[in-house]
Amino acid sequence: MTRPVLATMVVCALAGGAGAVHAQGYPDRPIKLVVPFPAGGATDTSSRLVAARMQAALRQTVVIENQGGAGGTIGTRQVAHAPPDGYTLLMGSIGTFGSQPLLYKLDYDPAKAFTPVATTVVDKLVLVAGPSLPVKTVQALVRHARGFPGKLNYGNAIGIGPHLITELFKIKSGASIVHVPYRGGAPMIADLLAVQIAMTINGKSVLLPHIQAGKLHALAVTSAERWPELPDVPTLTELGYLDAPYDAMFGIVAPADTPAAVIDTLNAAINDGLRSSELRASLTKLGIDPMITSPREFAAIIAREIPKWAEVVRITGVKAAE
Repeated sequence: MTRPVLATMVVCALAGGAGAVHAQGYPDRPIKLVVPFPAGGATDTSSRLVAARMQAALRQTVVIENQGGAGGTIGTRQVAHAPPDGYTLLMGSIGTFGSQPLLYKLDYDPAKAFTPVATTVVDKLVLVAGPSLPVKTVQALVRHARGFPGKLNYGNAIGIGPHLITELFKIKSGASIVHVPYRGGAPMIADLLAVQIAMTINGKSVLLPHIQAGKLHALAVTSAERWPELPDVPTLTELGYLDAPYDAMFGIVAPADTPAAVIDTLNAAINDGLRSSELRASLTKLGIDPMITSPREFAAIIAREIPKWAEVVRITGVKAAE
C-alpha cells in the first residue's frame, strides 16, 4: 500500500468523532492516560498539565501511566489493544503514526488502531551541548565532530522527532555523532547533565530551565523563528542545517471504535482546558503552546505528516535497533 493511500485511510478511518453529541453517563470511573515515555520528559510534562484540566472538566480522575520503552511503542501497544470505551487513552505524537510503523514490527496498525481525540500542545525543540562539549556554536560543533569522528554522542529515544531531526542534521552537516538510545527524555537529560553523553535535541519545556541555569548551552533551535527567551540563538534553518523548521506536536488518541459521543466529550474537555487561563499560564511558563483542534482536524494533520516522516526515515536510514 502506498503512503498517500494510507494517509487517505487515516483521514477516513480516524475522524469519526467529529460532530457527535456528548456521551451520557461518561465518564463514570477514572480514565487512564498512557504516556509512552518515562516520567519527567517533555511528553510527560505536558500530559500532566493537560490531564489536570481534563479532570476538572470531566469531574473524574485522569490517571497518568508511564509506559516507556521501544521508542514509545510499548505504551502505544497497550492502548491499541485496550477496550474502545474511552477509559484508556494515549498521549501520542506524529511518531505514533509516521515513524513507529516503519521502524518496529508492530502487532497493530496505527492507522486503524486509533481514533484521534484532540491535539494538545506544541513543544519547540533546541539543540544543546552538555558540560563536556567545549563548543558555543553549531559551526564549532560541526568542526569538533569532523575533527573527532565517532567520538561525540547524543541521546534520544529511537524514532521520535528529535532523533530523526538530529540524524538529518548529521547528514546535512557531515558531522559524525553516535546515537545513544534512551527510553525517554528524563533519563537522557540526567545523563547529559552527568556528562555521560555530549549533546541532544529535545523539548523546550524540559531543557530551557537547564539552559537558563547555565548547565547546558543552547546552540540552535529547530523552530521557524528564534525564541524570545534565547534571542541570540539561531535556528537550524537559518544556518542551513535543516530544510524546514520542526516543532514537536502532541495529541490524545483513543482505541479505534470508541463511540463518537465519547470522543466528542473528551475533545470538548481537552479543548476547554486548553482555553483556560490557568492551563495557558502553566504552559507559558514552560514555553509550550496550546493547540486546539477537532478530531477531524487532528486526523488531517496525521495524514499530512505520515508521508513526510516516511521520507525522513528513508533519507536517514534510521533503524529500530542501533
